Amino acid sequence: MERCIQIKKRIRTQAAVAAIAVLAVCLPVSGCSVQGNLEDAYSFQERTPQNDLSSEEGSRAKAFASDLCVVEDESLFSDNSISSEAAALFSIDDSSVLFSKNAFETLYPASITKVMTALIAIKYGNLSDQVTVTDSAVITEQGATLCNIKPGDRLTLEQLLYGLMLPSGNDAGAAIAQHMAGSDEAFSQMMNQEAKRLGATGTHFVNAHGLNSADHYTTAYDLYLIFNEALKYEKFRDVIKTTSYYAEYENSAGEKVSQTWKGGNWYMTGERDTPSGLTVFGGKTGTTSAAGYCLIMGSQDNNGKEYISVVLKADSRPGLYENMTNLIHKIVD
Repeated sequence: MERCIQIKKRIRTQAAVAAIAVLAVCLPVSGCSVQGNLEDAYSFQERTPQNDLSSEEGSRAKAFASDLCVVEDESLFSDNSISSEAAALFSIDDSSVLFSKNAFETLYPASITKVMTALIAIKYGNLSDQVTVTDSAVITEQGATLCNIKPGDRLTLEQLLYGLMLPSGNDAGAAIAQHMAGSDEAFSQMMNQEAKRLGATGTHFVNAHGLNSADHYTTAYDLYLIFNEALKYEKFRDVIKTTSYYAEYENSAGEKVSQTWKGGNWYMTGERDTPSGLTVFGGKTGTTSAAGYCLIMGSQDNNGKEYISVVLKADSRPGLYENMTNLIHKIVD
């Protein structure tokens, strides 16, 4: 399985070089300052043969990164206290990189996938829509996290968003996908199109929830791009800062059903102390046997500056938070 991922990594890196040329030629300069292919930006000279792009086109490709963090040299960030397979820390306010380890390594995202699902729902959906849960939302995989909705239940898309992000309901993800696109496959196409639009060229999704598949992968840097985009939407911020949500809806018989969904970020539940001078304002965890223990989150320092931090493939849940604490300490140290 791991060998398969490495092969895909090489293939997609080669594809990214071609994509840079396409994007640089096709997109107008006026539309390049916020979005686009960012892999070239972190090592533009090495990844793009200079005789393939004119200087004007190369400048357009570089312009994609103007409002985003750019990883240039990971050797500057060596730190033995970060033991996870990949980790990165980015400043939203000044677009600086405070730490990066294996930021472009292809890895499984587990339930961090749901950040993209939430982004699609908020950006392209109508949160007041009434959604009837279908059989496609039934998840039977052992160990899968659920928000415990049933076929025939009627909830709003907004309620499903909380069921997706707080208890990490895979069933909520499937219900959102079915409602918005008609199938998990069609919704995955929407996710991949959005990833491409954001420049997340090392990412490929096959489902809305993150249960493991060899064809479902991303990178720490791509997750930064996706999370950074999601933070532009106030509703996303409202959802990820919530630690408990009460949902009341109807089942297939028209009876009232209620549930209280709770989040699992240890910094926000008080199970792990946040470094002094920082406030964690939200994030998303993810865990599978293949992905290990993963977490992406947003933090704010006492001056109001915001940061995105990501840890992928830690070896345990305590190890995940030890890595994340060591990572975000770099903001205030």
